[in-house]
Amino acid sequence: MTTSTILVNRAPVLTLWATIVAERLGYSRATALTLGRAVAGLNAQSKGRRLGIYEAPAPKPTSREAMKPAPPPGPSVTLLGRTVPVVTTASGVRAIAKAHPGNPDAVQRYLAERFGSALSEVEAAMRTLAKAYPPKRLDSVGFALYEQFRPEIPNGVRGWGAKGRLNLQAIREMAHDA
Repeated sequence: MTTSTILVNRAPVLTLWATIVAERLGYSRATALTLGRAVAGLNAQSKGRRLGIYEAPAPKPTSREAMKPAPPPGPSVTLLGRTVPVVTTASGVRAIAKAHPGNPDAVQRYLAERFGSALSEVEAAMRTLAKAYPPKRLDSVGFALYEQFRPEIPNGVRGWGAKGRLNLQAIREMAHDA
């Protein structure tokens, strides 16, 4: 039996989609999982600030020390329009989350908890959509595709953390129409 919709909030949907896009761009599954989680986290921070849920970082004091040029940023990866800081570990490249390398096993558990028994079906629909685009094109349109299929939630603060319906049939149709 094919699932047509599931009830889920947007964070795991974006995490999984960003993971699949990263894999399509050539990253290993473990790296892609940490990148996907980081993209969703950066997106949530940005939206939380916009809604007034999170405070914007305090401005740096103006002093001679602050006037010095900042050291060059560390290595990063751009995925779905977000710049994600990364580090190379003994296990491979990992997104940095809260000053530590991301844990791909923890991200996989998070996805399994949020999607439950529908995870493999959601993942299959998203993979089909990702494969409908050449990697370079997917890299440029990936976030716009997500915006088309993400669950609908109430606007503003009411929608923060709210669950909405993820329409798997719509994702499948987007792949077919690509």
